[in-house]
Amino acid sequence: MSALSQTEAQALQEPILRRATPADVEALAAVGVATFSETFGHLYPPQDLAHFLAEAHAPARLQADLADPQMAVWLAEAAGETIGYALAGPCDLPHPHVAPGDGELKRLYLLGRAQRGGLGGRLFTTAMAWLQKDGPRTVWIGVWSENLGAQRLYGRHGFLRCGEYGFRVGQTVDREFILRRSAESFSNAAP
Repeated sequence: MSALSQTEAQALQEPILRRATPADVEALAAVGVATFSETFGHLYPPQDLAHFLAEAHAPARLQADLADPQMAVWLAEAAGETIGYALAGPCDLPHPHVAPGDGELKRLYLLGRAQRGGLGGRLFTTAMAWLQKDGPRTVWIGVWSENLGAQRLYGRHGFLRCGEYGFRVGQTVDREFILRRSAESFSNAAP
């Protein structure tokens, strides 16, 4: 048996992206809880955080997302471990200009140790391609007002701030920005 070349060895370690299946529900729930907790957990009283996580990242909720043909979930895996995921579907952000047919990047979660290596960008690009698969459409994103890294990523991809709303976690209401990229900007983008 021959030894792997350096390129083959790197390819085996390179994170992969794939569409999630019902068999991935528990892994998606676990990475959702871990990512939200490590990124935002310090903002909330423990009881409020626990209640939010149990509801927002419940396996049953993820199962419903996976079963919905208007939604799509991709997961990122490295060495057999789920380290992040993206969720996209119809927009339900509270903005008066959201129209039927508009899409939304609902979640882009990546464990801290997997960030800053381009994987978040790969998940983002994959979700955007899926959202545009039937032709250009307006896409929306909600992002915490203090998540500057995510805002820079979305800004580099043409998303502009167009509103804000309160995102409730228990008794805490966070200031969330609403970002939008018009269908026209997607249709005018270079291939």
